[in-house]
Amino acid sequence: MTQEAEPKAARQPVILCIEDEPEMIDLIRLILERRGYKVLGAIGGEEGIKALEGQVPDLILLDLMMPDIDGWEVFRQVRANPRLQHVPVVVVTAKAQSIDKVLGLHIAKVDDYITKPFGPQELIEAVERVLSRQAAS
Repeated sequence: MTQEAEPKAARQPVILCIEDEPEMIDLIRLILERRGYKVLGAIGGEEGIKALEGQVPDLILLDLMMPDIDGWEVFRQVRANPRLQHVPVVVVTAKAQSIDKVLGLHIAKVDDYITKPFGPQELIEAVERVLSRQAAS
């Protein structure tokens, strides 16, 4: 019996979800891990910044409204860090007013903006859109 060379498995993209609600991290993990992503969770901005010191993820899902360090400050620190500034950031927030979305996408230049509550397909499409854009650049 001859052994065929196995194709190299594609590396599992790593997504860091920075969110102050553990249940939301669990929901995002459930949705995305079924699609082959590895999802790491960080509860709050401080924990998220600490997690980024140890690992550079392929994508960051970032809540804006957190009690310790808000999402905009986390985003500012990510963009200011040469190790992280290329990492795409998708804001996942309950701030659904159009002005918030305009600020996020056009002023701050986040890579995408999803409002809560969101459907699983909306999350998957945003993640895949941003990661494919990143791979193309």
